[in-house]
Amino acid sequence: MDSLFVNQALSRLKLSPKLKIPTYLFSYQSPLHLKPNHGSKPCNSFTLLAIQNQQETQNPLQETTQNIEDDESYGEVSKIIGSRALEGGKGMEYLIEWKDGHTPSWVPSDFIAKDVVAEYETPWWTAAKKADESALSQILSENEDERRDVNAVDSDGRTALLFVSGLGSEPCVKLLAEAGADLDHRDNSGGLTALHMAAGYVKPGVVKLLAGLGADPEVKDDRGLTPLDLAKEILRVTPKGNPMQFGRRLGLESVIRNLEEELFEYAEVQEILEKRGKGKDLEYLVKWKDDSDNEWVKAKFIAEDLVRDFEAGLEYAVAEGVMG
Repeated sequence: MDSLFVNQALSRLKLSPKLKIPTYLFSYQSPLHLKPNHGSKPCNSFTLLAIQNQQETQNPLQETTQNIEDDESYGEVSKIIGSRALEGGKGMEYLIEWKDGHTPSWVPSDFIAKDVVAEYETPWWTAAKKADESALSQILSENEDERRDVNAVDSDGRTALLFVSGLGSEPCVKLLAEAGADLDHRDNSGGLTALHMAAGYVKPGVVKLLAGLGADPEVKDDRGLTPLDLAKEILRVTPKGNPMQFGRRLGLESVIRNLEEELFEYAEVQEILEKRGKGKDLEYLVKWKDDSDNEWVKAKFIAEDLVRDFEAGLEYAVAEGVMG
């Protein structure tokens, strides 16, 4: 099939939905870089390509478009009235209101003119990247029908929550969480969550807030690091004895403390039963005082006196009462 070129003057027209969409690859970004949304590079015409050899690419939106019949009709776009992120944060679809009165329908972002998408999305992303609580609140207040997806993603698969978390805005985090934001969403530029962003950008208040809201501190990024691992990694490379870095080290220590409290505050060890592994992989099988299931725990998370006693062969007995 020959490539189809759409004149810029027709950029708001509904396009024949039979066209196939190529898979997009997302490049890896620095795990501690909030990438501004510059949008796509300008071009002189809006172009859609119908791929001749469909076997060379996998279509991420095939399920969305496979049942739509090809026809010769085109309807003019009135406006976007809703949005939703694709599975895995690999793109967006928008609910289009048509001027010809047809029933609103979901259309992949690649089939919609960039100026139309920008008109709908720019206020949202501007507010998120500035951590503007007032602007976000205003947009959400106009979303009574919940057609706007609070988990909308940018080109890197990042949601508004990731940006406001990295910027340290507790009010914005609360606002988005109450609106239904996915607290454990991983982006496509490193697998970072909101907790990773808050930990990496040294925002202990947001770390504590997210953990309290139910964010999972054990989710790992693409390098296999939890938010706690990331904070410790940054602390290790932050110079000691440098007055310029003193506040940063204090902040990182606070982040680490908040995450460790979230991970290990719920149960107290009664005794150590077994051990396995060596070095950094050394673990102990612990029995909890709250009678929850025995669990293998890294040595660094167990009190040193308990480890010493276990290694020395001391045994513990639990008193059941006092006699006499």
